[in-house]
Amino acid sequence: MLKSDENRRQHPENDHGTLGPRNRVRYNIGVKPSIFVVEDDPDISRLVRHHLENEGFTVRVYPTGANVIADAERQRPALFVLDIMVPGKDGLELCRTVRQTVGLASVPVIFLTAKSSEADRVLGLELGADDYIAKPFSPRELVARVKAVLRRFERPLPPSPMKVGEIEIDPSAMTLTVRGTPVPTTATEFRLLDYFARHSGRVFTRDHLLDSVWRDTAYVTPRSVDVYVRRIREKIEPDPENPRYLKTVRGAGYRFEAPK
Repeated sequence: MLKSDENRRQHPENDHGTLGPRNRVRYNIGVKPSIFVVEDDPDISRLVRHHLENEGFTVRVYPTGANVIADAERQRPALFVLDIMVPGKDGLELCRTVRQTVGLASVPVIFLTAKSSEADRVLGLELGADDYIAKPFSPRELVARVKAVLRRFERPLPPSPMKVGEIEIDPSAMTLTVRGTPVPTTATEFRLLDYFARHSGRVFTRDHLLDSVWRDTAYVTPRSVDVYVRRIREKIEPDPENPRYLKTVRGAGYRFEAPK
């Protein structure tokens, strides 16, 4: 019998998110959130699996990106953790495919990679990542950031749909329609756009947006807001270089305006 099977037999409460009397209840639900980890280094993948499973997650590890999308379409994960430099379909290409796949586009993505320059981070965010963790990393930091990303998506949105110009936002279905055409978004993009649209005319600093939309701001920077604003403009603006809706207020931040 495998040690993990023996442990479940001796401690069946672990299958429901309770990890013993010395630990807090992490995810006290019948089905554990599933995380797909793409990592070709066996030592790192074992470390990631161990710490995430100890926090109540179900973890599937892939040494390459070959079968990730097909498996995710059969069983949608709660989150992807992607190494960028893996054999075959690398993490950047995987992230791009996730964002272009109906049914997966809103699943959060965290990059876990040795490519740690600012340019690499910005590229990851521009491709649709929700966070970016550089190697070497602290397992406790990894767990904290996984939880932070998932908490961001668990917060309820206002239920009422709204229409601004040619943009329709439906929080209950988490859908964006622009000029009559459905436009896929990540959960972070959607929440940021929804926040802007519901506070039309107000100027927000980057720090305010981080506090209001991200909330868990220990691991994100004001530059992240700029990347997301650029991505939102590409999806809603007829001419992203001359925005009608989401405008820059020099020296202050950003303001969403309803076209007149």
